[in-house]
Parts: sequence; C-alpha cells; structure tokens
Amino acid sequence: MRSVSPEVASALRRQAHALGFSLVGFTPASASQHGAFYQAWLERGFHGEMGYLAREDAVARRADLSLTMADAASCVVVAHEYEQEDPPGVPDDTSRAVFARYARGDDYHDVVKAKLDELLAWLGGRVEFGVRGRSYVDTGPILERELARRAGLGWFGKNTLLINPSRGSYFFVGVLLVDVALPADAPFAEDRCGTCRACLDACPTGALLGRDADGAPVIDARRCISYLTIELRGPIPRELRPGVGNRVFGCDICQEVCPWNAQFARPAEEAAYSPRVETDGPRLVDLAERLLGLDEPGFRSLFRGSAVRRARRDGLLRNVCVALGNWGSPEARPTLRRALRDPSPLVRGHAAWALGRVGGDREALAAALDAERHPHAAEELESALREAAHQPRKMK
Repeated sequence: MRSVSPEVASALRRQAHALGFSLVGFTPASASQHGAFYQAWLERGFHGEMGYLAREDAVARRADLSLTMADAASCVVVAHEYEQEDPPGVPDDTSRAVFARYARGDDYHDVVKAKLDELLAWLGGRVEFGVRGRSYVDTGPILERELARRAGLGWFGKNTLLINPSRGSYFFVGVLLVDVALPADAPFAEDRCGTCRACLDACPTGALLGRDADGAPVIDARRCISYLTIELRGPIPRELRPGVGNRVFGCDICQEVCPWNAQFARPAEEAAYSPRVETDGPRLVDLAERLLGLDEPGFRSLFRGSAVRRARRDGLLRNVCVALGNWGSPEARPTLRRALRDPSPLVRGHAAWALGRVGGDREALAAALDAERHPHAAEELESALREAAHQPRKMK
C-alpha cells in the first residue's frame, strides 16, 4: 500500500482549509463499528419510507467501504459550515415559512463535492503515479458521521448529529476515499453532551429517543420534521401536523437549542449558502400562491440548484398547507380554498385539514367533498367538516 509523507499530509490539511473546510481529519478506510446498531435501527422500522437505507447492497456497503472502493486505504473527512442567521421575526412569526438553514442557498451536494474533487486533484498532483479517489456528500451508502468521529471531528450528540467542541453542529460532512494511506488522527472519544437534554425536550414531535444501552443516540425518523417534510411522499400523519409548526422544509430545532451552537456556531463564509429570496422566511400565503401557480417543471426551475427540489412541488405545497393550518389565521382561507382545487390530491387533502383548523369555511369544504373522487382527499375533507361542525361560525 502506498503512503503519503507527513509533509504532503500536512499540506493536504492546509489545502482543505484553503478550500473553505473548517475541519479536516484522516482515518483508515476500515470496516464500520456501527453495523449492528444500524441493522437494529432498521429492524425497528425507524427509517420509515426511506427504503434506500435498508437495501441489502446499501447496508453491506455502509459496513464495508471496500465494497464502494476496493482499493480505498484512507478517508479524508471534512466539515463545511452552513449556519445562516434567521431573518427578523423567524421562526416565531407563524405567518412565515421556515426553511432549514442548510437549504436556504445553493445545494450543498454540488458545493462540497466540487471542493472535494478539487482536493483530490490537488493531492493527485503531489503523489507519484497519482491518486485514485471518490468523493461523497450524502451521495452514497457511507456512514459519514461515524467516519467523522473516527477522524477526530466530534462526537455524536443526543440529536444524532455530529458536534464539534469549537464549531457546534451547523456543518456538512464530506468524505474523500483515497487509495493512499494517510496518517490517522485520533478518534473523538468523549461524549460532551453530559446530562443536557435540551434537544430531547425541544423536539415537538418526540423523534429523539435518547441514548441506547451502548450510548448511541437513537432517532425515530418517522416522527422527525425533516423526514416528514422532505422524505415522506404521502400524507403527514395528522397527529404530527401540529408539531410541524411553520417548518416547511427540514428542521433546525434540535440544533437551535444546543448549547454548543449557542456558544460556538458562526455564520457560514461560503457565499453559495447565502439565502435565496424564496427560502428566506417568505410569508406562507405568498409562498403558497406562488407554488399553486406552478407545475412540477416550473417548481424545479424555481428551485434550480437548491436542495429544496427534493421535496417536489406537491410535497412542499403539502407542507405549506400544514403550516397555514397551524398559523390558523382567516387570512389563509382564500389561498386554502384555491388549494382545494389543486391537481394534486395530496395538496387538496392537506388544504382541507388546514381549512378545518382555520374554521369558518364549511361551504367550501362541503362543495369540495361533493366533487372529490380521490379517497384520501375525500377522507381529509370529511374529517375537516367534522371538525368544522364543532366550531362556532366565523365571519368570512
């Protein structure tokens, strides 16, 4: 196996920092130590509808990096910070939409991967016969956070995220597999969460389950707002909708309450992560009206180069309807009435739920039910009408 000299390894760290990575560490491309925990997590169904996490080949590759790159010798693990300050009034103003900080600018997959590819090219130019490598940023079956801990970048917080003692947790983790050996960094061995349970207590849907008997943090992704607003393709369970609040794409609550972020997180220096107009706390009504006027190609065009595209047009509009219902203002009624006529039954169903929460629109709900042919949307309309029947009539 070829090795990199200490001088080149030190220069590699400096180059990674020059590319904007705030943290960088090296660890051998050895087998995962978390395979048993990961398998048990899957068996409990905590991954929900994210079937790609449970595919047999993907599980095997997460446990053994050689199945992804046969001659991988080392992993270069980096952190790229993305923290963005909330615009004034967000998230407390429930009439406005909240996008997770990581998704307010350009898609981090593209930004970080381009930098990792540049880092690989730099290293290849300084090693005789070159270097083979592959870069990953949530783009392959790799346990990035485990590798980051092994490379000394931080520990697993009770919110399941990687926390660094001088940076907090608002950063992406990227991994570069290379076919040369690098001097390994010491793993981060401490758990510095201590008795703090701020993230556990703050999660509005109860997704965070604390640590298991071995000390590993456990999350039921099926209850996580990020899962509900991004990965889930169907209806959001009714009992969880109030907890979503005005978070329309992802969630930062467990990071916002973390003392390590309060003390050490700093705004991102990467210009590509600067918020776009569409994601910087827009009014829910304005966002809904814009989405109602778009088809899926129009949505993809609006959010070109953004991670928000993952939710798709109907998914994001579903989330916005839930947020409008949680807002509960009569100002939302005209927009929700329009959403009752949307081509998507997913949107129509959640608009019905939201109108039921707002109240005072029984006639619109009844008319929509008469015309509805989709079973899920019809059931949502019936439920909304039952709820409306127990509310006093309100002025339109």
